[in-house]
Amino acid sequence: MNKQIINWFIFEYDKWNFYIAKTDKGLCYVSSPGQTYDAFEEGVSKLFPQASLVENGEALQPYIDELHEYLSGKRKTFTLPIDVKGTPFQEEVWNALNQVPYGKTYSYSEIAELIQKPRAVRAVGSAIGANPVLISIPCHRVIGTNGNITGYRGGVEMKQFLLGLESGNTVG
Repeated sequence: MNKQIINWFIFEYDKWNFYIAKTDKGLCYVSSPGQTYDAFEEGVSKLFPQASLVENGEALQPYIDELHEYLSGKRKTFTLPIDVKGTPFQEEVWNALNQVPYGKTYSYSEIAELIQKPRAVRAVGSAIGANPVLISIPCHRVIGTNGNITGYRGGVEMKQFLLGLESGNTVG
């Protein structure tokens, strides 16, 4: 059996660098900004243990274009396919995140209610934290019930930037 190939490339935007990766089915990983290659490789291998990583900017260019357009405020939705792997519960939560409209925020409790598991707030938080595709699956749109900006795999500074971008309150 042939080993699965996962194409990857570094996407640079402003002061941030992201490792992004795709399978033949779609985008499968967007790293935290500034993540090391080793951490990126480990993250991808957890999701696709039999895969080989191949640097290929050309294969990632359409995704780079969409991410750049989004971060520049020129795009509100992503149209290219995503190939995420998680538990059925994680995938249910990630699908719910895609229902949160651009410019809106939901609490962890609201996401738990959206998937009809209102008592699973902590599990929802864990599933959100395991989202392998930052930005494209908008986990940044989830905040604390009290309105506070909570943790984010991409860092609080990036979460604030993304929420500001979507609300029209970007700085700089």
